[in-house]
Amino acid sequence: MNARDILLTNKKIGVLMGGVSAEREVSLRSGKAVFNALKNLGYNVVSMDVSSNVCEELKRERIEMAFLVLHGGWGEDGSIQGLLDVMGIPYTGSGVLASALAMNKEASKKIFLYHKIPVPPFAVISRKALSSQLSAVGFSLPWVVKPASEGSSVGVSIIKNKKQVKAALEKCFEYGREIIVEKYIKGKEVQIGILNDKSLGGVEVRPSLEFYNYEAKYTPGLTEYILPPGISERTYKKAKDVALSSHKALGCSGATRVDLIIGKSGNPYVLEVNTIPGMTETSLLPKIARLAGLDFPMLIEEMLKDAINRDSRTKI
Repeated sequence: MNARDILLTNKKIGVLMGGVSAEREVSLRSGKAVFNALKNLGYNVVSMDVSSNVCEELKRERIEMAFLVLHGGWGEDGSIQGLLDVMGIPYTGSGVLASALAMNKEASKKIFLYHKIPVPPFAVISRKALSSQLSAVGFSLPWVVKPASEGSSVGVSIIKNKKQVKAALEKCFEYGREIIVEKYIKGKEVQIGILNDKSLGGVEVRPSLEFYNYEAKYTPGLTEYILPPGISERTYKKAKDVALSSHKALGCSGATRVDLIIGKSGNPYVLEVNTIPGMTETSLLPKIARLAGLDFPMLIEEMLKDAINRDSRTKI
């Protein structure tokens, strides 16, 4: 039984996009692509640019299912998922707890460590205790600094010397009260796609910029994509296994994308798990899915199928 057999086209689907996070524009592009795919497949679908009155909008539109394409902010941190749970509206992707854990880099890293999943050495820095915590960082430069709760590499910088520290931290603190300082690990940037608790495969990204930052991610032509990644079969298997373990450790559902750095020794380190991966023309999950034999409409329907199956299980 496929997604359309279960769902049927009389279910009204709302594609929730936009929102108020720093990733709003990317979310709108992702949402438009998902909306067009569902429309072309014959689903009863509406696009919704989400704002603070989303509850009233969902009621007014009589939405029976939500396809979440909200990146960052309360779209990916469990907030919208909690609202939909209360309203009894099934949705794509991970639930409240998994979403919140994945969005909070401190919490997710601690869970990865508990499950013996490798992550780069890191420290958490708060604005209140900046001086003492910064001086207590137990690893040398270079560092990667990033907001504790943002995605798409928003606010991320690589610090190579002490002169760069102040500006990088100030930039990071624009996105929250806590930031993550990681040991910079030089290596290959590999992203692994997970769908319905199975690894789809991966892609290596080779940005022309210093690293795979926001600009490199969403500007066509700035990044070379290697599918499958240019790594050994043994390392590739290890990367896929580590990525799937990360997905499961957080309790994620549906489609996720796990970002890894492969060190010189061939060991993968988990950087983060994205519970609502991008769905734009340059996004990685659709590229990975295509390599695995799933075109964009098929990927969308697989994500719907997971949401419907999870909803049906909770009602047994």
